Amino acid sequence: MTLAPLLAFAAAVAAVLAAWDALAAVERSRLAGALERALEPVVRAGREGRAPTAPERRRLALLAAGCLASAGWLVGGALLGLAAALGGPVAVVAVLRARRRRYVEALRRGTAGTARALADALGAGHSVRGALGAAAPALAGAAGHELRATARALALGAPTDIELERLRRRAASPAWDTLIAAILLQRRAGGDLAGLLRGLAASQEAAERIERDARAATAQARFTAWLVLGLPLGAAALAELADPGFVARLLANPISAWLTGMAVVLQLLAVVCVRRLARPAVVA
Repeated sequence: MTLAPLLAFAAAVAAVLAAWDALAAVERSRLAGALERALEPVVRAGREGRAPTAPERRRLALLAAGCLASAGWLVGGALLGLAAALGGPVAVVAVLRARRRRYVEALRRGTAGTARALADALGAGHSVRGALGAAAPALAGAAGHELRATARALALGAPTDIELERLRRRAASPAWDTLIAAILLQRRAGGDLAGLLRGLAASQEAAERIERDARAATAQARFTAWLVLGLPLGAAALAELADPGFVARLLANPISAWLTGMAVVLQLLAVVCVRRLARPAVVA
């Protein structure tokens, strides 16, 4: 046994330790702070549902383009890096929209808890404005954030109807439309709002249980669909690994290039169909 394997092992260990120290140094540097500030709009879009400003979007697009260009250049050269950089703005828009959809979905799931918290506050003798302020600290997540923002605006003297309408637009959900409509209707016509909100909370919780049961029942089918959609990409990657240049030769032939293009289009259509079929129904 030679010393080469032992030296290689020692070099690998030293490289891992050096990389760890480098990461620790980067975390304490200004570069890490600048990167955190650049990515703050993405975090804020998922945590608060706020859309980034135009300068923030430009910075995110430049950052994404630079990262994609570097990755593409390392993988396939300058041409691939340039092509990947062009997808930077599209990637930023896609990420921001996904974060916003996740926030809206979390806000929709918090409708039942919000209705029950408001009903408890109303049952304790608060008015609608007071109930919004009393229920906000008890709620977490997206619903708690929106309710606390509404309570702060009401504490500063904003009209209740305007703030409730702003909250309804921010939520963009039929469940919140029903909740806000119930509050506004009670303000104009009277009635037992606490009982109505408790009934609304119970119906929302039942609908969410049905939705979870439906997703659990279709989990295997959805996983199989995504697995089948990913098989061609996996096969192409394995073929390229087994025979480097296989994909390039495939695309160099006009007939195979056309067939590959049509297959890609069909795969994209399949992705859209699977996403639409797997999308849960909106709870009203």
